[in-house]
Amino acid sequence: MNPLANDIPIPFPESPDAGRAPAPLPLKIPATPCLLDCIARHQAGLADPGRPQDLPLSPDAATLDALIERYEQCYPLLEQAMWSGDGDFHALLASYQALFREQESLIQLRARNADSSDERHHFIIAIPVADRPPHLRACLESIHQVCALFNYGGQTAGVWDKVQVIVSEDSRDEANIRRHQALVEEYRQKGLRVVHFGLDEQYALLHALPPQQRERLGHLLTTQPRDRFYLKGQAANRNLSYLKFLQLTENRRNTLYYLVDSDQSLCVNRQTGSGEEAVYALNYFHAIDRIFRTTGTLMLTGKMVGDPPVSPSVMAANFLDDMSAFFTRLAGLRGREPCQFHGQPLQKTGDAAYHDMARLFGFENTPATYPYPCRLQGDHDHAACLADLARRLNAFFFGEHLTRKTWFAYGKGFSQLSPARTVYPGNTIVNYAGLKYIIPFGHLRLRMSGPTAGRLIAAEIGERFASFNMPNLHRRTTEAGLDDDFRPGVELAQQTIDLSSEFERQFFGDLMLFSTEELVRRADVNQPFAQGLIEEILDRKEAELLALYQQKHDAIVGRNRQLNELVFNAGHWWLGAAALTDALRQVRAFIDNIDRNFGAHAQAWRQIQSAGHRTERRRQIVEALMNYRAERDAWDRLF
Repeated sequence: MNPLANDIPIPFPESPDAGRAPAPLPLKIPATPCLLDCIARHQAGLADPGRPQDLPLSPDAATLDALIERYEQCYPLLEQAMWSGDGDFHALLASYQALFREQESLIQLRARNADSSDERHHFIIAIPVADRPPHLRACLESIHQVCALFNYGGQTAGVWDKVQVIVSEDSRDEANIRRHQALVEEYRQKGLRVVHFGLDEQYALLHALPPQQRERLGHLLTTQPRDRFYLKGQAANRNLSYLKFLQLTENRRNTLYYLVDSDQSLCVNRQTGSGEEAVYALNYFHAIDRIFRTTGTLMLTGKMVGDPPVSPSVMAANFLDDMSAFFTRLAGLRGREPCQFHGQPLQKTGDAAYHDMARLFGFENTPATYPYPCRLQGDHDHAACLADLARRLNAFFFGEHLTRKTWFAYGKGFSQLSPARTVYPGNTIVNYAGLKYIIPFGHLRLRMSGPTAGRLIAAEIGERFASFNMPNLHRRTTEAGLDDDFRPGVELAQQTIDLSSEFERQFFGDLMLFSTEELVRRADVNQPFAQGLIEEILDRKEAELLALYQQKHDAIVGRNRQLNELVFNAGHWWLGAAALTDALRQVRAFIDNIDRNFGAHAQAWRQIQSAGHRTERRRQIVEALMNYRAERDAWDRLF
């Protein structure tokens, strides 16, 4: 008989007053069917001579602490089985989730009966949000699902004890603010401890700082007046959330601060024969807690899967390649025959194939095009496939790439850490000491702020800034449609889209990133940076980027012209299909939007070429880098 199958009495140590009072009742360990099932299925893995055998399968393992630790040996075995592709994924996932819930019941039993508390970390999660109710709903729902399916920390009176959520408001539209507040109340009713950190409260908390200190922190926290205290930008809103963190923290020693973007969810995607599937297969809180308890990590960051984490301004060339490949293949098929754009080969997971200039980041660009995977289910023809694709084309300008997603890969597991150099702002966790390492330069409103901050932080704390394999699922758009999706720097008016602001911020964000990357190699990040060195580096990096952007500009103009010829001037079957009139109008709008944003007369392109505009942006960048150390010192004094 397996000793773990029955209630096992564990006597408490005898107290000095044992003769004066009755001994406490023995602790009864409940049955552990999920653990027993895992042990039975994975006996060989648990008995592997290469594994530590300090917890053997014997009656000696029948102490509560040892029993709880036994689950930790089982999790990697289930994970490997789940992600191997050989077993029934959903059955294994259900067993995996149940195993965690069972372990949690034992942890809570130990805390109740051993006169001690659960010393694992509490989490305070901040979600900066600006005019994005559909995204916020998906984000909150994902947190709720992770709590319900894995039950980290358990519940008291129907509320999860160890997880608290701050919805940090940055909306301009009062209607969206009310929708965000309604979502906060809805998820409170579901057992999440959620607070709405509104604009008035943010303003009051900021102005509770002494005026002199607030002035020194203006570029980090914002200087916007009360009547325009919205759309401050993700960096400023995130840093204001840190003030709320400080207010809510009850125990600095065992609190972790988790930053999640509203367009991300605590789940991952997997490729299946019928397309993409989102799954709650990662117990984020459990893994993060163990990392911070067992290592010297100050800041931990995970990447993203799903939609690319970059601007459409650096994806246009390869997207046009893929659309031309789609229409070239479509031209050889008939409109009314069954759709052939299914069953596409599995794609690689993390080679930055979506980025036109991936080599800047150490990735090798491949010339191959990626096939379009039709998302329609059931019987349908090529005309229906084309119509559905056309409806989705303009989502590209909001960051959705129809052909090049990033997919989750288990690899070597979740616990293995590697040195980080990029902050993924929507998937970053710090402890109290790590709150010092913020994302600076928010007042410049540049893109690439996370990679830029990452270079500075890595230069300062080295391997205590770490990356782990627990990405979030990134969705640029929602089923609500583009009219209900807000993206800073992207303006939508019917089918006319203007992303000139984002394109301009991308170029100068790249300039600041690659200048900072060299700067921290040549100077001490703990000392003020010298103006002469900054300007020398900027001169060279600007020249390099201008040449690369010119190449990309020329490529986009040529490929967009090629796509237009292929769709509208080659006499293909879709031109005569009356049912595709709207679809072709949408394709035309896409091609026109590409020309408007990337063509010879695009506003952003003219700004990048303007020596006067570059001079002003360079001045801002030089000043920001020169002031970095002083601003960090002022920020650090908050802690």
